[in-house]
Amino acid sequence: MSYAFVFPGQGSQSPAMLADLAVNHSQVAEVFQRASAVLGYDLWDLVQNDDSGKLNQTDVTQPAMLAAGMAVFEVLKAQKSVAPAFVAGHSLGEYTALVAAGAMTLEQGIELVALRGRLMQSAVPAGTGAMAAVLGLEDEVVVQVCAAVDGIVEAVNFNSPGQVVIAGKKAAVDAAQEAALAAGASRVVPLPVSVPSHCSLMKPAAEQLAEKLALVTIQMPTVPVLHNVHFAQASTPDEIKDLLVKQLYQPVQWVKTVAAMKAAGVTDLFEIGPGKVLMGLNRRIDRKMAMQAVFDTATLEKAVASL
Repeated sequence: MSYAFVFPGQGSQSPAMLADLAVNHSQVAEVFQRASAVLGYDLWDLVQNDDSGKLNQTDVTQPAMLAAGMAVFEVLKAQKSVAPAFVAGHSLGEYTALVAAGAMTLEQGIELVALRGRLMQSAVPAGTGAMAAVLGLEDEVVVQVCAAVDGIVEAVNFNSPGQVVIAGKKAAVDAAQEAALAAGASRVVPLPVSVPSHCSLMKPAAEQLAEKLALVTIQMPTVPVLHNVHFAQASTPDEIKDLLVKQLYQPVQWVKTVAAMKAAGVTDLFEIGPGKVLMGLNRRIDRKMAMQAVFDTATLEKAVASL
């Protein structure tokens, strides 16, 4: 069996996530304590007791999801010696993949994604950006629909065959949704997000992120990491930094990332972290690949038995 680990991004968070795992596995508390020390607030307490929606603010969601993914990864490593052929992450999850592969420390990752969230939020005033999922159209048709609309709207997440996320200015996204339905989309689903990720509106945030990344020491990963932008490995630490900058305003090529792993011989995918979003996408990309999500005691036991 050749397997890969994939890490989810924003949208998979939920209050009280990992509570089950934390009961019997000290690695969860250890990871969240380290993350909290960087952030200056108790991240575990916020995740477990969020009743105000703060967990869904992008500057909180991003470190919370990175910490959660790494907590599950550390628990799994403590149970079983692991040797994935590749790691990859969807959007924010790419940072988790890089931490898991040793390209950066947990502390560096937490600091970077907290900043990334703040920069993304400040790049586009609240209420002026939007995202939506377009279902049932070919990728190229969605790209053409966006190009024909006045204003900024772009195809930004190629998630699975027949599911493409668009992002941009709210009025343009609204117009593109109508145009997509007219072009034959089976459904369009507005996404409950405050930031239009991975589109050109994020370029100011990307430029500021580049300034921070220039000061960060990144190592070459010990496990091959496939990047969202070009679904391939980077050849130098500087290229990793460049790809993280580009990732903010260029599309997430998830379908091609999974296809690249399959072409390299990967037979099994394990989604490491809260939720089952990637497992759902991956089933639509390639039903022949075996897939498991790992996020609680039951799924951990199943993964340990499989590996």
